Amino acid sequence: MGAAEYPAGALGKPIRGPSALGGSPRRFLHLVRTLAVLDFKLRFFGSALGYFWQVMRPLLLFAVLYLVFTEFVQLGDDVNFYPVLLLMGIVLYTFFSDVTGDCVTSIVDRESLVRKIQFPRLVIPLAVVLRAYFNLALNFLVVFAFALALGVDPHLSWIEVPFLLLALGVFATGVGMIVSAMFVRYRDVQPIWEVTLQLLFYATPILYVVEKVPRENLKELLMLSPLGAIVEEMRHAFIDPTAPSAAEAAGGYAMLLIPTAIVLFLFVYGFWYFNRAAPQIAEEL
Repeated sequence: MGAAEYPAGALGKPIRGPSALGGSPRRFLHLVRTLAVLDFKLRFFGSALGYFWQVMRPLLLFAVLYLVFTEFVQLGDDVNFYPVLLLMGIVLYTFFSDVTGDCVTSIVDRESLVRKIQFPRLVIPLAVVLRAYFNLALNFLVVFAFALALGVDPHLSWIEVPFLLLALGVFATGVGMIVSAMFVRYRDVQPIWEVTLQLLFYATPILYVVEKVPRENLKELLMLSPLGAIVEEMRHAFIDPTAPSAAEAAGGYAMLLIPTAIVLFLFVYGFWYFNRAAPQIAEEL
């Protein structure tokens, strides 16, 4: 989304001190919600199909990839519910890509807002995360309906799904805080991150399943990525309980401590880095 002008009144009264969090938690949450809703509405403003495009984007990508990898490559012939796995993986990856990709330029896109009003700077990337969760909710309804239509049976392991989506959000938020603060000073962050996202897509078990990877050490390497571990566990919990869990694919529960530690480290470090950079953001724009 390009730069957008937001009237000062839409975000409430200015908060003194351009830090990361500001003083009042209630005001902070209000600003995050307000900015997220404004962004969500403005993204589809003037569009004839409106919010329908948010659902169509992953569906169109799914249609192309499904055609290529089933008809030409024949990759998912012996994988249970491969169409559901592919669509779910695309939706989860789209969420991560939207959060981190939009966070990169989120502060620079709102330069006029940052210069005119003193408010907690962390509002901006967190509003991107909340808006992405709005989109994820719409897209996951499609995944849910698609899964039921193709014969996926509801089971108790679905309880894991909200926690996995939360873990994905924490991971994306940590990365988003880092890249948003870095881009203010280093504009090379955007092209570097775009290439990184492309690499992550193919390094995540979306087009393929982990058990089909020929080398055991490569399987374990793929599961070191938080994105890979979350997608694999979502497959096990939501789609097919007979499929390997993330722990089984990684070689044991102990190996899952690594992607878990990566998520927690990036979130804590991301907050620390953003909080340190926040007071100088307006000056560096």
